[in-house]
Amino acid sequence: MSANLLIIVLTVLVSMVGFSNPKVIEALLLWPPAISRRSEFYRFVSYGAVHGDLMHLLFNMVTLYFFGRMIEVEYQQALGQFGYVGFYVAALVASILPTYLRHRDDPAYRSLGASGAVSAVLFSYILFRPWDLLIVFVVPVPAILYAVLYTIYSVVSERRGKDNINHSAHLWGAGFGVACTLLLVPGAGQTFLLRIMGG
Repeated sequence: MSANLLIIVLTVLVSMVGFSNPKVIEALLLWPPAISRRSEFYRFVSYGAVHGDLMHLLFNMVTLYFFGRMIEVEYQQALGQFGYVGFYVAALVASILPTYLRHRDDPAYRSLGASGAVSAVLFSYILFRPWDLLIVFVVPVPAILYAVLYTIYSVVSERRGKDNINHSAHLWGAGFGVACTLLLVPGAGQTFLLRIMGG
């Protein structure tokens, strides 16, 4: 079983258990005081294994399935057998850390879901395939255009703060995915530039 598929299977299993047992979700989600007061540092990663509802889970895992396969190959070639797993786990931490720092002493704040790490994988994919068509609400959109529109949407939504979506995690995850891939995967930047210019 590939590392990407293993991550998906484990996430689905833990999330499904959480749907029927709220105590599991409470034990794993990102609750800042549990980290700052109890030193439960595992929550920087475990929050990505639980989701708010079935649609949240399905959207993240379907996205990870289609885009993670190629990125897994790239990271295994660059960093070895566990390169992709390391990238995914680091993306979970990097995408949620700014949220944690902002809400460190807020007992009312909670966050969960793998969206930040999934954004890292998706934006890493876009570096290699900027002109691939992504289906957005049944409309095919070039991946590079999707990246721009998604970033603008996330920035605006984060500033408005009118929903319960952690747009900050999406943004930091996307940024981490791009930066990490450019730094650690040989030729990623050159591939992006050549494909952008070559169409």
